[in-house]
Amino acid sequence: MKKLLMGNEAMAHAALEAGVRVVAGYPGTPSSEIVETVARLHAAGSAKGVHVEWSTNEKVALELLFGASLAGARGLFTCKQMGLNVASDALMSLNYVSVRGGLVLVVADDPGPISSQTEQDTRRFAAFAKVPVLDPATPEQAFDMVKVAFDLSERFHTPVIVRPTTRVDHASAFFEVAEQTEALPVPDEGFERDVSKWVIFPRRAFQAHGEINERLRAMAGAFSQEEPFASFNESFAMPQGQFDAATFGIVAGGISAAYAREALRMVAQRAEQAGLALPACRFMQVGTPYPFPHEAMARFSVGLSDVLVIEELDYVLEDELVKFAGRTHAAFNVHGKLTGDARDRGENDVDDIAARIERFLGLSGRLRLRRREMIERGEVVQGIEYPEADSLPVRPPVLCPGCPHRGSFYAVKQALRKTPAVLCGDIGCYTLGNAQPLDAVDTCLCMGAGVTMAQGFSVADPDKKAVAFIGDSTFFASGMTGLANAAYNGHDITVMVLDNATTAMTGSQPHPGTGQTLMGPKNEPLSIEGVLAANGFLHVYHANPLDKDASIVAAKAAIAFEGPSAVIFESPCIQLITPDAPVSVDAQKCTGCKKCITEIGCPGISFDPHAAGPNSGSRGQAVIDTALCNGCDLCVQVCPFKAIECPVSPEEGGQDA
Repeated sequence: MKKLLMGNEAMAHAALEAGVRVVAGYPGTPSSEIVETVARLHAAGSAKGVHVEWSTNEKVALELLFGASLAGARGLFTCKQMGLNVASDALMSLNYVSVRGGLVLVVADDPGPISSQTEQDTRRFAAFAKVPVLDPATPEQAFDMVKVAFDLSERFHTPVIVRPTTRVDHASAFFEVAEQTEALPVPDEGFERDVSKWVIFPRRAFQAHGEINERLRAMAGAFSQEEPFASFNESFAMPQGQFDAATFGIVAGGISAAYAREALRMVAQRAEQAGLALPACRFMQVGTPYPFPHEAMARFSVGLSDVLVIEELDYVLEDELVKFAGRTHAAFNVHGKLTGDARDRGENDVDDIAARIERFLGLSGRLRLRRREMIERGEVVQGIEYPEADSLPVRPPVLCPGCPHRGSFYAVKQALRKTPAVLCGDIGCYTLGNAQPLDAVDTCLCMGAGVTMAQGFSVADPDKKAVAFIGDSTFFASGMTGLANAAYNGHDITVMVLDNATTAMTGSQPHPGTGQTLMGPKNEPLSIEGVLAANGFLHVYHANPLDKDASIVAAKAAIAFEGPSAVIFESPCIQLITPDAPVSVDAQKCTGCKKCITEIGCPGISFDPHAAGPNSGSRGQAVIDTALCNGCDLCVQVCPFKAIECPVSPEEGGQDA
């Protein structure tokens, strides 16, 4: 049937059509929808025989899938680029052991970065791990690559990485997909014991390293000569039929290949409108960046004098072309990030690439000048305009109105007051606690690092109280080893666990603390307090972060204890609950002091400088945006003049709320 699918959804369908039996990963934008799509199709009964789960972290997911692979099952792993760091210990070793059932890793990179700590490039990681990587330019190509990746994995006994980026993951296209899928059966014999192969002793590792090198050479040849891989490295000439006459070449990878195609079309159209001849050039997409398709590049580069490389994140293709040119004594010059001819960071876009292609082809300025001359002569020029850059205001991300994390941060800051402290943040929505006016996050590195960095501060800077914030999902993903270390070594830290009952930042996925699984049944939730106790935290306090006074009391008690202590702030994410009626401002009581704004910074509260009242005079008054307010009433508790009020409920019989 034909469906409009997001790239992530399409890759999930592709894996199911390839017979995947086990799907596991950890939520991470922009990859999360892949696992969620498999889970949805399984729940609907259209994906038969598949097991799907959110694992506690990426390392766990990959090791689980490797076990399934050795039993003969096809497995799909998903994460974002930072998650591959967590799984790298397993990846580096399992490639030496080799796989049995096809094992495909969809690792979504995040140029920008839009929602990540870094612009890490998985193509580099693939080369480091000696694992082949496929680099799709479109959702359609991502669908095709995931399908063939399973066959490639089983043919060469290697894990295979498919590396979409954010715009491929989240773009949509129409696909013909199967209405029903069935996981391929596991071989009758299941896992076959072979300690000489599956146990990674040094002798086996030495032998395996040679096997890896041999299969990489074989894959490089297949990527240049065999379909469908050769089609991922296609090339063409512009104008058509001018392949042999071209001296300019453009090489692109990933989504940049799609952008460059469009940019090249725009440049050709502009040249035609201006009455200029487009210099003959060749274009090549490299869809299999590692191992590099040397033979395909040799055919493409014959007779070229200059090659422009367009890619996002690192200069991977540019490096390969420089090495290729040196090894083959080629005559072409390579232009790209290293030479300042391409963006060295962030996302590419069509307009920027078009401008760079114009300059590369020697047309820079000539097209605008010729267009201006034609306009002055009164000639009408139809077609593509040169867009002017818009200067748009930057809207910084903030915690949602009513977010319980706001109350947690506020309570901790109030509990500390003038006590010197270092506030160690972590990865999640609550990283936004660094924004004014909360100003409650001093550091943030990677998942789980808040707990362990706090321990470093407690040792090196003991005059400051070391406080760590960690979310409930991150707590289970990567916080527990740090907790054990804190108790074992007696570090004086206080851990603030922000338990909002979900993995909120990546789309409200479940985790061990919820007990909900993707296969349907709800298991007994793991107890955060129980885990803290098992890891040696004997002073643990509870508080509802939307109860200001109780939260401050709990935070003060935990901070005062010398040694490992914790507060569990428990209140569900606002995405999980039905909002209460919005609060309101009593114009007769509001003094215009702005404390509701400057203390908690809720985006549901604004200020009207023209509003007046008996206590505010000409200072203005606070205003509640009823479309945003969900009635958490934290601002009601913060207002010193009781000018913000909860609505009166019918049960209260007209009494003040």
